[in-house]
Amino acid sequence: MKNDYFCRIFLCVLLTASIFVDTSCGSQTSTSKTLQQFEPKKYETSHFLVAVEDEPDTVDFQCTSIHYTIAQNVFNRLVEMENDEAGNMQILPSLAKSWEISDDGRKYTFHLQEAVEFSNGKPLTASDVQFTFERLLTHPDSCNSDIVDIIVGAGELESGETDHLEGFRILDDLNFVITIEQPFEAFLACLSMPGASILDQESTMAAGDLFGKDPKWTIGTGSFVLRTWTPGEGMLLTANQHCWMGIPKCEGLDLRFVNDAREIRRMFENGEIDVLDLDELGNAAEFFLHGSEYQDRLFSVPRIGITYIAINESIEPLSDVRVRKAMQMAINRPVLLAAVYGGRGQIENGIFPHGLYGYNPDLPEIPYDPEAAKELLAKAGLEDGFDLTVSVNSASTRWELQVLEMAKSMWDEVGIRAKIKVIDESDFMSKRKNGELACYTAQWMADFNDPDNFIYTFFGNSHNTTYRSLCYSDEKVMKRIQQARVISDSKERIKEYQDLERIIVQEDAAWIPLYSRTRYYVTSERLQGIQASWNGSVKNKYCEMSIISDEE
Repeated sequence: MKNDYFCRIFLCVLLTASIFVDTSCGSQTSTSKTLQQFEPKKYETSHFLVAVEDEPDTVDFQCTSIHYTIAQNVFNRLVEMENDEAGNMQILPSLAKSWEISDDGRKYTFHLQEAVEFSNGKPLTASDVQFTFERLLTHPDSCNSDIVDIIVGAGELESGETDHLEGFRILDDLNFVITIEQPFEAFLACLSMPGASILDQESTMAAGDLFGKDPKWTIGTGSFVLRTWTPGEGMLLTANQHCWMGIPKCEGLDLRFVNDAREIRRMFENGEIDVLDLDELGNAAEFFLHGSEYQDRLFSVPRIGITYIAINESIEPLSDVRVRKAMQMAINRPVLLAAVYGGRGQIENGIFPHGLYGYNPDLPEIPYDPEAAKELLAKAGLEDGFDLTVSVNSASTRWELQVLEMAKSMWDEVGIRAKIKVIDESDFMSKRKNGELACYTAQWMADFNDPDNFIYTFFGNSHNTTYRSLCYSDEKVMKRIQQARVISDSKERIKEYQDLERIIVQEDAAWIPLYSRTRYYVTSERLQGIQASWNGSVKNKYCEMSIISDEE
C-alpha cells in the first residue's frame, strides 16, 4: 500500500511537470518567449546576462514584497546588512555614513554621506528620506509600511489624521533625527530592507502613477540605471558612472523574462546567460550539480528563507485547530523536498528557518502521520473529509505548483479533497491582502536577519495576518509579539520569540512549515567574482561581478 501511495505521488509530479511545459498559465506565460520563438542574439560582452523568471507588474518596491531586483541595484538604503568574516551579522553604513542612538533607545540621529547624487544629478538630502518614509505609510498600495510603523506619529499619518510624520525631524540637508515609539533592537535592520530604499522626492512626485512602471522615473542612487523595460522581453540596466560607491565592475545588466525552465537551461548552455539559478530547474539541476564540466563553476550558499503553506483560520473548517493539525500531519515534507528540489535543503518545523538569528533547533518535529490526521478530522466531525480550494498565483514557478499537486495527493489520502485553482497574479494578490484565500503556498526570504522579519510580518497584528490571508485570531499572542519587539535584552527577546513560535506553529497549527533550501548557481566561463549577500541572493551583488572580454 505504501509503495502504491508513493507511486501515485511521483506520477502526479511527472504529470504536473508535463502540463506546465505544454500549456500556459495566466498572463505571465502569455508574454514570455517560448522555446520556438527565441531568436539568437549577439549580446555585448560587457553586459552581464540574467534570466529573470517573473516579470514584475511594478518595480515600486514600496508596493511589492517579491520583485526587488531593481530596488537592490538601482537604489540604496540608509544602511545595509552583511556577514563579517566570522559569519556574524553586522549593520553597515550606506547612504547614512553614521548614526547615534539615545540612551533610552528611542532617538536615532543620522548623518548622510556628502555629495551623493541621484542618477538625474539631484543631490540626496534629508527631505528625500522623509518623503520616502511618509510615502511608505500613505501610498494606498504600500505593502511595506511595517518597516517604519514604529516611528512616532506613523499611525496618525497612515490613517490620514495628519499630513506629516511627527517622529521625523530634519536638522539640515544631511542630518535628521528619527524618534520611535518604543525601543526596538531590530529598527536599523528594518531600514536595510529593499522596501526602505530611498527615493528622489522631486522625480517620484512628478512621476505619479508612472513610478514603478516607466524607467524614465526610476531614479535612484545605486550602481545601475534602469534604461529600458520591454514588456514580455526584459529590462536593460547600465552602469551608473557617477555612483557615489564607485562604478560597478560590469557595464550593465541585461535582464530577460523567461519562465520556461527548459529554455533557461538552453540559453545557459548556449552562452546566452551568465548565471544559472538551479532553484528554477527542479530535478534537472542534478545534471549541473554532478556534471564534471561545471564543478569549477558551481557556487552554493545557504538561503535564509522558508517555504510554507498558508492556512486561513477565518474560513470553515480551517478555524478548527484539529483540522489545521491534520493538514500539517498529512504532509510528508521530506518527500516534497526530495521530489521537487532533490533534497537540497532542510526541513523546517516553525517560523524561523535555519540560518536566521533566533532559529530554534530544539523545536519538536511535526510528524508525518496520516492515520493520526484522519483521527483528528473525525474528532472535528469531518469523518467524510471536506473540500478545500487551494489557490495558485499565475506567476508562480512550475515547482510551486508541483509542491501543491503533491500536497493535494497527500491530503486526498486523509479525506481532504483539495482543488487547485490558478488565479491571475493581480487577482491573487488582491484576494490575499483582503484575507480571502483559503490556502496557498509561498516562500519568504529574509529581508533582514532578525526573527521580527518573520513573526511580526505574518503574525504581528490583525492587519499583517489578514494581508497574508492567515487571519490568525489569537489577540493575546499578537499582543505578546508587539511587546517582544521592545525587549532590550537580546537573549530575553529571542526566548520570547521562540516561545511564541512554538505556540503559533506547534500548538495553533497556524501554518504548515515545509523547508528551507540551499541555493546553487552555475556561472558562465566569462563571469568572475560571483558573490551572494547574507541571505543567499546574488541580486544585490551584481555590481561586484565582472565579465572577461573576448580580448582577454
